[in-house]
Amino acid sequence: MFHKEGFNIIILFFIVITADVILLEVLFDDSSYLKLILQISSLILFLFILWFFRNPKRNILKNPEIVLSPADGKVILIEEVDEQEFFNDKKLKVSIFLSPLDIHVNRYPVSGKIIYSKYHKGKYLVAWHPKSSDKNERTTVVIENKKIGKIMYRQIAGAVASRIVNYAEVDKNVQQGDDSGFIKFGSRVDIFLSKDCKLKVNIGDKVKGGITIIA
Repeated sequence: MFHKEGFNIIILFFIVITADVILLEVLFDDSSYLKLILQISSLILFLFILWFFRNPKRNILKNPEIVLSPADGKVILIEEVDEQEFFNDKKLKVSIFLSPLDIHVNRYPVSGKIIYSKYHKGKYLVAWHPKSSDKNERTTVVIENKKIGKIMYRQIAGAVASRIVNYAEVDKNVQQGDDSGFIKFGSRVDIFLSKDCKLKVNIGDKVKGGITIIA
């Protein structure tokens, strides 16, 4: 199953690569190694596009007392920060890096009401850069959960990310684990938690969106 954000790109690449394979058949004879290499390379590229936009079904166990991972990837940073965009207070930030091979579907970490959603233009530093959270192109979303309180997460574009898709709309009620957006190609997601939360992950841990308990 593929994510809807990839449909147009998949169709475009299918048309281009099909035309490329046919054109190579016309231009080269049957024994040409160059033709074979170029055709195989085109097919590998198409398979990568299919792999990138995969969206496997997941059985998400909703729980109002836990915060689930908003994305697949690797925990690269856990630190206390002075969050200035919304809270103006000290928060615990957990940063998740999504490599091009990870599933890039983003998910709501908790259920609740969207009370803040904002897009910021920015740079395209590598996603693991310490300043990418505040300097890169990004979206910031805050969900108010009746049990846990306000949880903020941030989608961050990386050096090769071409587009951030954010489904969160202010005053919209959302469900834990549902699609919250998509970041095309390498990227990062930060989640901001209360300092006194019981953290369940460590730096270096691999996490799955909607499955792994963050706190």
